[in-house]
Amino acid sequence: MRKQVYDIELRINRNLFWLSVFVTLLSLTMMLVEFFTRGDFPATRIGLFYIGVLFIYSMHKEALRWIGGKKIQKGERKGEYFLYVWIVVTSFLYLINFLMKDYFVFGDMGNELTALSEITVTALEACGVFIFARTAKVIFSVMYFRNGK
Repeated sequence: MRKQVYDIELRINRNLFWLSVFVTLLSLTMMLVEFFTRGDFPATRIGLFYIGVLFIYSMHKEALRWIGGKKIQKGERKGEYFLYVWIVVTSFLYLINFLMKDYFVFGDMGNELTALSEITVTALEACGVFIFARTAKVIFSVMYFRNGK
């Protein structure tokens, strides 16, 4: 019975991963369009939804580990790529904005544009999800190995 539940949850987790990839690409695309068009599009407001999807995937992955007693296999840490993408993209956007002398932070009328701030918050929230998931992983590892498994 446990193996059956684990197999079902494993399939669900694979679907959640690909859903997270889709929402990541959608969010990134929308935020980059907002950033590079300097406010021609409305604020995406997708950050909270995106972080929620990422959190659900991460926590389900950790729950799956608890259910199956699964150890991390080499090359299985694909969830980390979400974090790396956000850090790299956000860093490059700051560099671009710096080289363009705040061109992407202030509009033609001197109004402040919010795209870079929204991207920054989303990137930091993605980091928070990663840290939370890593903490859960450490707790699992300590409990798993403490019980002699």
